[in-house]
Formats: sequence, C-alpha cells, structure tokens
Amino acid sequence: MQIPLQITFRHMDTSQALEARIRERAQELEQFFDRITACRVTVECQHRHHRQGNLFEVSIDLVVPGREIVVSRSEGDSHAHEDAHVAVRDAFDALRRRLEDHARSGRGQVKLHAESERSSQPKAPRPERP
Repeated sequence: MQIPLQITFRHMDTSQALEARIRERAQELEQFFDRITACRVTVECQHRHHRQGNLFEVSIDLVVPGREIVVSRSEGDSHAHEDAHVAVRDAFDALRRRLEDHARSGRGQVKLHAESERSSQPKAPRPERP
C-alpha cells in the first residue's frame, strides 16, 4: 500500500483488538491484490447513548489504479451489527468480492451466469414419441 492504512473510530472508544483485526484483513487484501494504493476504514457507533443494542456502521474506501471501491455496511434496524467485529467482517467480505470483480475485469475475464452457459451448450435432440 502506497499510503498507510487509515482507521477512524467515531462515537466510540478506540479498540486495539478491532484495530488489529482491521489491519489483518487489510493485509489479506494486499496479498490478494498487490496494487492497492490507499485504504481508509471508518467504524462508527450509530447510537452511542445505549448501553446495549448499539449498531455499528463500517465504511471502507479502497483506492486501486483506475478505480475507487467504496463499501459501507450498516444493517439499519437489524441487530446483526451489534458486534463491531461482525460489521468489520461483513464489510471486508463485501470489499473482497468487489475487488475480485475488479481484478477479474482487469484480466479480461467476464463472469458468466448459469443462464448464458446453458444457452451456449448444444441442445440434445428430443426423443420421438410413438
């Protein structure tokens, strides 16, 4: 990465464990796609006055040559992201999928859907009925 990873925590205390996990996931992305220019991660607690039921939103802004990939994971009223670690995992999983698509398109590979694969195969002749 040309610019060091930037991690921001909003409306919450800094978590060393969460920061370490974010750095680990960013390092995995670099091993997968080595031309990452910059990465900014923001972890935000949406309701900081609650003792329980806080929801976390994670935004990741990844810059690669020729493209900026932005992922934001907030589940709204869903309680899946009451754990910041789960929100970080989901955001990085979505980012990896988008990065894989970008890398695939850079290599000239196009994702084929099941419909087009079936239609390109020759059809078997129908058996005749008596």
